[in-house]
Amino acid sequence: MHPEILRELSSQRGREMRARAHEAMLAAAASRARRARRRGSVPDETDGFDIPVIPDYVDGSFHVASADGSLGDQRARVPAARRAA
Repeated sequence: MHPEILRELSSQRGREMRARAHEAMLAAAASRARRARRRGSVPDETDGFDIPVIPDYVDGSFHVASADGSLGDQRARVPAARRAA
């Protein structure tokens, strides 16, 4: 076989083997992460993530519990970035 063809075949095989090794490493890392999450040894990824508050009403106000714990007609105004039309 011609030396250039042999060189190209061997470099192609090397690239394929490196790609397989990389994929196997990623699969093993994902498996370890899932296992750690199942066992609870890694903190949840959502720790420290704050969900933005969504107003209960179109005008940007929220339902507020009264002192006795029941929800009344009381509304709390929250400054909104944009006003609803």
